[in-house]
Amino acid sequence: MASLSLRIDLVPTGRIGPGKIELLEKIAAFGSISAAGRAMGMSYRRAWELVEDINGMFGQPVIERKAGGRHGGGARLTTVGLALVTRFRAIEQAAAEAAGAHLSALQAEVAQGAAADRTEPPAQDA
Repeated sequence: MASLSLRIDLVPTGRIGPGKIELLEKIAAFGSISAAGRAMGMSYRRAWELVEDINGMFGQPVIERKAGGRHGGGARLTTVGLALVTRFRAIEQAAAEAAGAHLSALQAEVAQGAAADRTEPPAQDA
């Protein structure tokens, strides 16, 4: 089934897409930047670079870090981070709903083309 992948260009600061949003969602779920990075197959350094990139876009933190200690450190989304994830997912859903008929039509055309390729006899050399 055809699907839609969304990236939002925020002028002039940068781009937000499914990868950065997934990272924030995993930070929220695991309470840890390093655990979120591991879950996505990336290093802590890369995960932190992406978080810093998002922070720079919004001019304020999207996560709060807790220092380690007896109970360990951790991270959670700020109000800005939660709003970002919620808004991105809402925009993504609205775009998918608006494009649904077109996506289905494109998928049907691909399926028809694939079926036609299977039913055509091989070309004969002259």
